[in-house]
Amino acid sequence: MKIYEDEHFFIEIEKSEIPWLKIFTQNPYKELSDLPKPLRLKLFELYDIVEFEMINYFQPHKINMASFANMLPRVHLHVMARYENDSHFPNPMWGEKLRVASLDLPAFEPFYVKLQNSLKGFNTSL
Repeated sequence: MKIYEDEHFFIEIEKSEIPWLKIFTQNPYKELSDLPKPLRLKLFELYDIVEFEMINYFQPHKINMASFANMLPRVHLHVMARYENDSHFPNPMWGEKLRVASLDLPAFEPFYVKLQNSLKGFNTSL
């Protein structure tokens, strides 16, 4: 499900026990180096806003950023709030599940609204 979209990017929710968003470029660039430099800078500005809001709302132990793009060969960044007691920690979320997690997290929906409000001021001009 998309929670944000502009002319250059969109953000989707990854269904998970942890807060997990994916930031995509609208154009299907294969590698980060394929993006024009101004667009790469905007991508990381957008990432910075998402990470900041995720940290402030969810208070995770750590934020993970990933960009494998082997299964989906296009530029996108995974932004994940990690907890020492989530089901995979310290492994990546794609790794071996180590436990059954019982996380007591704030509701996700208010976070999406808060993030959308923060992104209203995001300047997408290059």
